[in-house]
Amino acid sequence: MTQDPFAAPILVWLRRDLRLRDNPALSAAAASGRPVVPVFLWDPVFDALGAAPRFRFGRGLSQFQTCLKQLGSALVLRRGEALNALQQLVAETGATALYWNRQYDPGGIDRDRRIKKQLSDSGLEVRSFMGNLLCEPWQVKTGSGGHYRVYSPFWRALSRQDIAPPLPAPTHLRPPVQWPQSDALVTWQLDRPMQRGAEVVAPHLRVGEAAAQVQLAAFLEEKLPNYADHRDLPAQPATSGLSEPLAYGEVSARDIWHQTALRTGGEVAHKFLKELAWRDFAWHLTYHDPHILTSCWRPEWQGFHWHEDTQAAVFQAWRQGRTGIPLVDAGMRELFVTGKMHNRVRMVVASFLTKHLRMHWRLGQAWFADTLVDWDPASNAMGWQWVAGCGPDAAPYFRIFNPETQRAKFDPDQCYTRRWLAELSPDPGPEALAFFDAAPRQWQVDPAQGYPSPIVDLAAGRQAALAALVQFKAGAEHPLNE
Repeated sequence: MTQDPFAAPILVWLRRDLRLRDNPALSAAAASGRPVVPVFLWDPVFDALGAAPRFRFGRGLSQFQTCLKQLGSALVLRRGEALNALQQLVAETGATALYWNRQYDPGGIDRDRRIKKQLSDSGLEVRSFMGNLLCEPWQVKTGSGGHYRVYSPFWRALSRQDIAPPLPAPTHLRPPVQWPQSDALVTWQLDRPMQRGAEVVAPHLRVGEAAAQVQLAAFLEEKLPNYADHRDLPAQPATSGLSEPLAYGEVSARDIWHQTALRTGGEVAHKFLKELAWRDFAWHLTYHDPHILTSCWRPEWQGFHWHEDTQAAVFQAWRQGRTGIPLVDAGMRELFVTGKMHNRVRMVVASFLTKHLRMHWRLGQAWFADTLVDWDPASNAMGWQWVAGCGPDAAPYFRIFNPETQRAKFDPDQCYTRRWLAELSPDPGPEALAFFDAAPRQWQVDPAQGYPSPIVDLAAGRQAALAALVQFKAGAEHPLNE
């Protein structure tokens, strides 16, 4: 094995950072002048992904392989426990360094710390770089040096930070003398958990770095001027659509921030940048309060009685978009056909589940983790807890979205609901009918069945939720009684 330090490769372990532009670990490796071996691992952290994120990851990996090939490089795919797989690659390539961009979830942090210690102790240079956030979670501090628990002051503090400008994409990656063996992506069968839904969802995906940049440019040019006024209208294509590429690191948050600031300014961009920063806030809290991913962020809510029977008929009706509440069902069917759901509708379907049906928010969180192609663990957890009333910056539990009022306000012409509910249209479009192609056969759903009656009276459901809150407060000794 050669002793030339400039000939020894650097392994770049890619995770949720499938891009060339503003990829700190990849840029640092390229700038070294040494051979670069990009690596992606199917390890236990990746194995825990739900069906839709795994399927979407596969499409992203395929596209990123093409991008690397254009630079004279390749993507090495390996499956197994991360430390063992990396040690094998070090032995096979003679690599003397390992670079990666940081992750901020508790599982990723624990894994990376263990790997960094063991490989560093063995003499390997291990470097980690800033991940796909605007600022590191420890950079934005309160006046007392703690972390923020409320969004508004967090936003003010973050907006005063110097957001690092995006790094240019490398134009060449020096290959190793010999590439190590790689799994073939097709053998991973990442589409398989989606079953027949993969074919339905696939046309709605926007995959890869180039597509993300086109999406960003189009949003800034065409949609941003009316973003604040139209973003809550689900029938309007008014949002950025960038949650999907952000989830896989096909575009960086810093790149979005700076391109937005360069092309616009003032109040026009303010609302959108606050939404981008909301994602940072979710990761800020996940880093400092990791229990937000698995249990109520506000500990006083741990004893609240939400129903948790996943076989309950009402929960099955919610999952299948057959609650008889049009806006709720339209959102759940949009999710199954496209892998995404309009943000305003996400809040409505979450409120309906956790309040009108009083099902546990964790059940909704898990369903979204399995079906969203733009699934982000931090944003998903914080969003569900915000609606349920047990999270940071929470909508109070007694704030209960009325799906009919919301439909009248944000979908007054029923364009959105009719787009997704075949039973409510005399001539349903292909998107509405696609739901029945994507739905698992065991659901036995058919448009000929007709639209179902409501599974709950909205007024009665609201009163039952408020009564549950009163009962809970009466029997609890915690801040809810203050």
